[in-house]
Amino acid sequence: MGFRGTVTDAPDFDAGADAETLYNAMKGIGSDKEAILDLVTGRSNAQRQEIVQAYKSSYGKNLIDDLKYELTGNFERLIVSLMRPQAYHDAKEIHDAIKGAGTDEKCLIEVLASRNNQQIHNLVEAYKDAYGSDIEEDVTGDTSGHFKKMLVVLLQGTRDEPGVVHADLVEEDAQALFAAGEEQWGTEESIFIMLLGNRSVNHLQMVFDKYQEIAEKPIEDSIKSELSGDFERLMLAVVQCIRSVPMYFAKRLYKSMKGLGTQDNTLIRIMICRSEIDMLDIRECFRMRYEKSLYNMIKEDTSGDYKRTLLALCGGDDDLAGEFFPEAAQLAYKMWEISAMTKVQLRPTIRPASDFDPADDAQNLRKAMKGFGTDEDAIINIVANRSNEQRQEIRQAFKSILGRDLMKDLKSELSKNLERLIIGLMLTPAEFDAKMMRKAMEGAGTDEHALIEILVTRSNGEIHAMNAAYQAGEALSALHNNNNNSPLVCLISSGCCHTCHQTVK
Repeated sequence: MGFRGTVTDAPDFDAGADAETLYNAMKGIGSDKEAILDLVTGRSNAQRQEIVQAYKSSYGKNLIDDLKYELTGNFERLIVSLMRPQAYHDAKEIHDAIKGAGTDEKCLIEVLASRNNQQIHNLVEAYKDAYGSDIEEDVTGDTSGHFKKMLVVLLQGTRDEPGVVHADLVEEDAQALFAAGEEQWGTEESIFIMLLGNRSVNHLQMVFDKYQEIAEKPIEDSIKSELSGDFERLMLAVVQCIRSVPMYFAKRLYKSMKGLGTQDNTLIRIMICRSEIDMLDIRECFRMRYEKSLYNMIKEDTSGDYKRTLLALCGGDDDLAGEFFPEAAQLAYKMWEISAMTKVQLRPTIRPASDFDPADDAQNLRKAMKGFGTDEDAIINIVANRSNEQRQEIRQAFKSILGRDLMKDLKSELSKNLERLIIGLMLTPAEFDAKMMRKAMEGAGTDEHALIEILVTRSNGEIHAMNAAYQAGEALSALHNNNNNSPLVCLISSGCCHTCHQTVK
């Protein structure tokens, strides 16, 4: 996907000039914190390492030591961490997580579950260089059981590289995971460790899909029921990172700030390590999942120079876009863009019934509704086993043979959700969409999610058919009354879905 970070190389970079700026910012009484944070957050990590070297060459001093002396609190921790190479920052996080009394298992899980092979190898080397000991020995000395075994596997950095898929093993792996957990009494943890710790991201994504077909539940549910404690939390983190690393970090960031107090270590660690990798994707996942921007949550939960530095790493407020491009329209456009570019083979569950006789079905439906009580099973059996085209023939036959309106009879005989479902099935797709559009806009408030779902997933022909079913553009008029500037108006009026890539402005 290319670069998705918020911090990039500064143009016209001059390490010597930056070193001088930092020296002057810390010279004398007090320090110019704003100058420090502006400079540090405006340089990539590679450029910061050049500044560290230039500072030492020019002033014979250690820049990180000077920053520690001049700054305090979370701001000091954040700035100093930014000045370390990423691998050394990870190494320090692991070292701090296992030194002294107690172990920060959440930190171990987050770092080791989310890093790729090269990042793991860099971490192992940096740890050895910084602390003179073997990271695997230190981690195993502070952990135990299956949790320890999985951490050791992750520390090897030997996962198959992205794109490597063993197609002939996908179903076999899924079946092995099922047999190791759900299918037997007790759990064979070694199978989970071996497969989830070594197969590639792409391969495991396919395995998880196949597993859900076999187990009829997502693998996360099986892990929660079969495993426990830190081992369970580690395996869930691995699965989440296999599915989406940005979504995993979006969830971690939210948990670090929700409720009373802030988990500053987690917040600092993630904002630093992802600022040059995928912060834009994390922001997008955060906005989609929690309906607020990461920027605003940081702004509400932190303060002072610490807050300003975090906001600089965040890189922008996604809520501001809503002033010009409403939230619902942002989601609509995103969904339209995905649906327009995604080509899938349709695999329906309802197909035309063989030996179909609309007159016979019409008579049987009338019989099911005649007299005292209603044979709901008979109605369901007919309606749910006919294609939509066949249902329209049944409606016509019901009218021609019996002189009655099938829809009115069904409404009078059925109730609540069953009535809504059966009536929905008997409508043509265009009639159903038109009805859902009208329902989404009638009364107080608007169901934007229903509008989005319909308008961004229908083809041009389906949009035009829905317009006709809505009685000469009543849907378009209602949309204009609700939001004159919404891109949804463009979608419904032009039918620009799937077959073109015109940008909605």
